[in-house]
Amino acid sequence: MRIGELAGRTGVPVPTIKYYTREGLLPPGARTSPNQARYDDSHVRRLKLIRAMLEVGGMSVTTVGQVLARMDAPDQTVHGMLGAARPAVSRSAAERGTPQDRERAEAEVAELVRRHGWRVTPENPGRAALVQLVVTYRDLDREDLLALLDEYASAAGRLAGAELAAVARVPTVDGRVEAVVLGTVLGDAAMAALRRIAQEDASARMPAPPL
Repeated sequence: MRIGELAGRTGVPVPTIKYYTREGLLPPGARTSPNQARYDDSHVRRLKLIRAMLEVGGMSVTTVGQVLARMDAPDQTVHGMLGAARPAVSRSAAERGTPQDRERAEAEVAELVRRHGWRVTPENPGRAALVQLVVTYRDLDREDLLALLDEYASAAGRLAGAELAAVARVPTVDGRVEAVVLGTVLGDAAMAALRRIAQEDASARMPAPPL
């Protein structure tokens, strides 16, 4: 197909397709003349993946390029791809609290990780983010919300296991690597959306407190 048909099938304008190609996000089409190239279904698939990461995942063009480069690397593994996708979707938060506050929170996060039997590195961006959340909860005097962290952790552990089991069922290596990226990037958005839905349902089922 020519670039106009590719644009029509994906909803991505021709100038944007050319931009993605220049930035290395999209492989160039096969040249048929100095001014013409042909594209195939792999380009359609890649453009849909790019749009998902940009529009739903909220990632920058630079970050998408970095993740796609890792995806395209030879001998990529699912575990290695998880390592690339996690930082891509993790937004760093400004440090809060005193050094003593953060030290206490780091110890609590380490204990939570130990309690749930998780094998994770200290560099996992989720740990740093969770430390900041613990400091923030305590700064707001919300020990009640801190008490929910084990509930969150248990749910996250079950979900992670189900996600990786689904990835393992994908028959091709390329498909598994793509599934890891989509599961990480879009999974965060899906979890947030489902939580909003579940919160409304749970609220509707609760008896109204007395005035």
